[in-house]
Amino acid sequence: MGNLREKADVILIGAGVMSATLGSLLKELAPEWNINVLEKLDRAGEESSNEWNNAGTGHSALCELNYTTEQPDGTIDITKAVKINEQFQLSRQFWAYLVNQHLIRDPQDFIRPLPHMSLVHGERNVEFLKNRFKALSNSPLFHGMEFSDDPEKLKEWVPLIMKGRTITEPMAATKIDSGTDVNFGELTRMLMDHLTDNGVQVHYKHLVKQMKRTNDNRWSVKVKNLVSGSVDYHTADFVFIGGGGGSLPLLQKTGIPESKHIGGFPVSGLFMVCNNPDVIAEHQAKVYGKAKVGAPPMSVPHLDTRYIDNKKTLLFGPFAGFSPKFLKTGSVFDLIKSVKPNNLLTMLAAGVKELSLTKYLIQQVLLSNEKRMEELREFIPEAKREDWDIVVAGQRVQVIKDTEAGGKGTLQFGTEVVTAADGSIAALLGASPGASTAVHVMLEVLEKCFPQHLEEWEPKIKEMIPSYGVTLAENPELFHTIHTNTAQTLGLTPNDLNVERPLDKETKASGNN
Repeated sequence: MGNLREKADVILIGAGVMSATLGSLLKELAPEWNINVLEKLDRAGEESSNEWNNAGTGHSALCELNYTTEQPDGTIDITKAVKINEQFQLSRQFWAYLVNQHLIRDPQDFIRPLPHMSLVHGERNVEFLKNRFKALSNSPLFHGMEFSDDPEKLKEWVPLIMKGRTITEPMAATKIDSGTDVNFGELTRMLMDHLTDNGVQVHYKHLVKQMKRTNDNRWSVKVKNLVSGSVDYHTADFVFIGGGGGSLPLLQKTGIPESKHIGGFPVSGLFMVCNNPDVIAEHQAKVYGKAKVGAPPMSVPHLDTRYIDNKKTLLFGPFAGFSPKFLKTGSVFDLIKSVKPNNLLTMLAAGVKELSLTKYLIQQVLLSNEKRMEELREFIPEAKREDWDIVVAGQRVQVIKDTEAGGKGTLQFGTEVVTAADGSIAALLGASPGASTAVHVMLEVLEKCFPQHLEEWEPKIKEMIPSYGVTLAENPELFHTIHTNTAQTLGLTPNDLNVERPLDKETKASGNN
């Protein structure tokens, strides 16, 4: 028989960026609440949030082409791009609040200004990028973006990519200097340190084995201490499951109706990391290309300057792969164990629908190092094999569920919250844009799970996040003020202030328009 622990108000499962964000929000909104964190690894931010396991782009749709779709008439739908940018602005505001309140330390340890670029080849893609640029330039959120199809301008922007390149087809790029590189692993550790300093109990090396409702409508969580081998029981009024790829199996353990008919499709990945300081020094941007046909959105190729442990590095990838594990530290039986009678048909339907994705992943798994070098040379023509090492990226589990639009077994790309009808438990599933939109997602959790507190909490939420409840895209002056203030607080000036005032309607463009 295990030990019965004292009741907590909130249990957060997983010490990643999502739990750290929710815990930090709750500590400001309800400081008297008792919060416990359960994490199976020995420190915070080691799985999906780790700096080596995600792109750290600070996803704000400045460079990710898959967030803008071309309509049959050739116009570009920027709805998703605007939505994701708005969500990232919420994260910036909350981080700036924490810095201003001296609740987390030096912001440059987790966020830096870095240009975000999109780069395409071929007449058709250049036309798409030009139309995308024009559409985005109409939104205040994207002011400061430049377009060029002039090779000389591209040499100025991305010398490493243009060096030694034989230009046989049209090329074009967009560039915006207000992009960021975010070290989500370091941010997570900062937030967890803040929580620990403020009375939150963080239990590392604790594995959640089971969850069930108690007679008094709390949740009882059975936990194994991986050091001592003992089993404890933690109880709480509210449980948040933020276990990255491991959230789906934990959600299934709850038995709530909302956990039924949901499956998960794991996608693994590799990155190439440059080990030559001279090559690293030649590039200063995140440059995103277009995904290959049949590739999942998370496999969009990109050449990224990154700052990890305050050291500049250069990564290229990701190369997608398949592993049945739901976490890097997971089990090869994760996928098969996640198939239940209630989601079997959903999973089978997805298998039939996603044959092209399956084929793509098999091809990626079989790629030789030389084939990977060929893909890298599409970005860096003079890349040398000895300058690049391979690292394994994080596991991502894409959600599979039945939807009205897609029918049975539809593969979802994005981040989703599954909540019990009574709001007593919530789970975060899915992948990109993930960490970048953590504040938006956790506000959604608060709204769904604590509606009885929202009226009381709203003034404090607006103090932390001034644009809460407001659409920045429709309030350009407010956006400019907030963007400028957060840039100054987070140390993103002067580069980050290359954002034109919303009243300045003239858009910047280089090259032939």
